Amino acid sequence: MPETTVVSRLFSLGRLGALLVKEFIQMRRDRITFGMMLGVPLMQLVLFGYAINNDPKALPAALVAVSQDHYTRAMVSALETTGYYRFEHVTDSAAEAEALMAGGDVVFVVTIPSDFARRVDRGDDPQILIEADATDPAVASGAISTLGTVAAEALTRERGLAAAAPGPSDRLAVIVHRRYNPEGISQYNIVPGLLGVILQMTMVMMTSIALTRETERGTMENLLAMPATPLEIMLGKILPYLVVGAVQVVVVLAAAALLFGVPFVGSLALLLFAILAFVLALVLLGYTISTLARTQMQALQLTFFFFLPSLLLSGFMFPFRGMPQWAQWLGEIFPLTHFLRVVRAVMLKGAAAPEVATETAVLGLFILIYASLALLRFRRTLD
Repeated sequence: MPETTVVSRLFSLGRLGALLVKEFIQMRRDRITFGMMLGVPLMQLVLFGYAINNDPKALPAALVAVSQDHYTRAMVSALETTGYYRFEHVTDSAAEAEALMAGGDVVFVVTIPSDFARRVDRGDDPQILIEADATDPAVASGAISTLGTVAAEALTRERGLAAAAPGPSDRLAVIVHRRYNPEGISQYNIVPGLLGVILQMTMVMMTSIALTRETERGTMENLLAMPATPLEIMLGKILPYLVVGAVQVVVVLAAAALLFGVPFVGSLALLLFAILAFVLALVLLGYTISTLARTQMQALQLTFFFFLPSLLLSGFMFPFRGMPQWAQWLGEIFPLTHFLRVVRAVMLKGAAAPEVATETAVLGLFILIYASLALLRFRRTLD
C-alpha cells in the first residue's frame, strides 16, 4: 500500500477543511452562542473597567441644622469639597433624617447643633454629629476617614475670616455613629445579599431550562395537545419552583442567624412578602428566557448573560453608590438591585413597610412585565 494512501487515511486537509466549514456554518446559525462569545468579554471589560469603584464619591447626605450661620455653611461646604458628601436634604427634624437613612435615601446624616456658632465663638469645644449607614462597611470608610481633619481645618479658616484677632481654641469634636453595623462586620452585609444572589441563580436557571427541556425531548407536543391555556401551563411550570425557593429561603435565613449571627430587627412578614415578590419575578423571567431559547445550552447562556451584570451592578459585590451614574441607571433594571435594598433595610435597619414601599412596588412591576412577556412569547405551535 503506498505511503501517501496511509497518510491520507490518517489525516486529510480536505476533510479537516470540510469539518471547519461545517462548524463555522453551525456557529453562524447559533446566534445566541456566537453573541455570548462576543458579548460576555465586552461586558466584563466595560463593567470592570468603568463601572466598578471601591471608593465611592458624592454619597447622598442629609443635613440637620436649625441655624444656617456662617460656621455651619463653612462646615457643609468643606464636607462637599472632599467629594464624598452630596447634601441632597436639609431639614431641622431628626425624625425626618432618620426616616431618610432607614429608607436608604441617604448614607450620612450630619447634625449641627443649634448652639454650634455660640460654642465656637466662646471656645467651648464645639461638636458635630455624623451618622453613617454602615450596613456596607466599605461605602462609608473613605468618607469617615477624612472627617476630622477637613472639618477642623474648615472651622479654623472660617474663624480666621470672621475675627481679626486669634480667638479661643478651635478644637472640634466630630462624633461618628456607625449605624446598623457599628463593628463593621462584612457578613452582616454579604449574607443577606447572598439570599438574593442564590435565589436568582437557581430560580432563573432552573425555570429557564425546564420548559426548554420539554421542547428538546418532544414532550411539549403533549402539553400543546392538552386543553390548557398558556396561563395555566405557565403557572403549572413555575409554581413548583416557588416551593423550591421557599426551602432555599429557610436554609439561608437559618444559616444567617445560627452560623453568622446576622441581626434581624425588622418584620419577618414584610421580608417574606418581598421574598415572594422577588422569587415570582425570577421564575417569570426564567420562563421568558425559555421562550427565547431553542436548547438547554442556549437557556443556560442567556441566564448567565443576565446573571453577570446583575451581580456586578446590583450592589452585592461592589458599592452601588460608587458606580458612575450610567451604571447606576443600568443597575436599576435588575430585580436583584431592589431586593437587596429591601432585605438589608428590613433585616439590619428594621425598616417598616412605608420605607421600602418603593422598592417593593418595583418588584411588583417586574412581575407584571415578565408575566406579560412570557405570555406573549409562549408558542402555541412547534414551528
